[in-house]
Amino acid sequence: MRRHLFLRVVNGVQAASDYFVDGPDATGRGSFTSLHKCTMAIRMLAYGDSADRIDEYLRVGESTARECFEYFTNAVISHFRNEYLRIPTVEDTQRLLQIGASRGFSGMLGSIDCMHWKWKNCPNAWKGQFQGRNSSPTVILEAVASQDLWIWHSYFGTPGSANDLNVLNRSPVFDALLNGYVPNVNYMVNGNQYDCGYYLTDGIYPKWATFIQSIRHPQTPKDRLFATKQESVRKDVERAFGVLQARFAVIRNPARYWSKEFLHKVMTTCIILHNMIVEDERESYIGYNNIHEYIDNHIDDEELSVDAPTFEIGYIANIHQFVANRNVMQDPRRHQALKKDLVEHIWQQFG
Repeated sequence: MRRHLFLRVVNGVQAASDYFVDGPDATGRGSFTSLHKCTMAIRMLAYGDSADRIDEYLRVGESTARECFEYFTNAVISHFRNEYLRIPTVEDTQRLLQIGASRGFSGMLGSIDCMHWKWKNCPNAWKGQFQGRNSSPTVILEAVASQDLWIWHSYFGTPGSANDLNVLNRSPVFDALLNGYVPNVNYMVNGNQYDCGYYLTDGIYPKWATFIQSIRHPQTPKDRLFATKQESVRKDVERAFGVLQARFAVIRNPARYWSKEFLHKVMTTCIILHNMIVEDERESYIGYNNIHEYIDNHIDDEELSVDAPTFEIGYIANIHQFVANRNVMQDPRRHQALKKDLVEHIWQQFG
């Protein structure tokens, strides 16, 4: 991250926790500064350093480094979570819809997939539960990412023995939609009106109105073009996982912590810092400005309308509305109709 962003993180954790406020130690002398402590924690995240290695560079004891790391994760989550792990607002939804339309997928809000984090120090009593397709225990992260690699949703903690469908059944990814406090989405595809956004997925996900998969064995030129485009755009979430692991070696390397709750804090902290870096540097991404130039020249704002949220956050209108929202979300007929229209729309736009 750049210098000004690092200083913003330092000021944020200072406001969230008195642990990072400069002051005297037990002997009355000046203790480690907030810059010292934040550098210590970020090095452990970015380079995957263990607590006892911090002493070689920052002259900090192992117990102090471990304590600082725990306070840093708590402070980052408490201060930045509401801003950088939020559900998309009306403005965010409008921007995501415009970017999706410029890439041929009107109504797309991102792509969803799962990533496994190897857990080296998994307790022996849990190894059978967390050991899946690999020989070692893992913990699963489910995420939704957009074209600029911003992670809009994260759900971490499912044992590695589960597959993507098991994770989806536990995940709160559609809680906001079912409860009725997300922005209403209205868009046109191939001359037909739709009012439910969707994510691009791989073949394991169910055929719901909120998921669009590729065509497994495309035969016609239209199907082959759609499969190529869908598989290309769906790689956004894979790229987000790769960049997240490249930035934070603590995630790329096997986890050495014993507590699953602390693993959750580490993963959440890395995602928040990742989103902060994306916000700070997204305008320098290759192709980002080209997409927005295409939007300004080719897409009319009236084509994609996003209304204000219908209900207050945290409240369900009634059980009948909840069931109706679920039936619409899981309707396979809507899925087939939308997929068919997308095949025609992409052929007209790129074929």
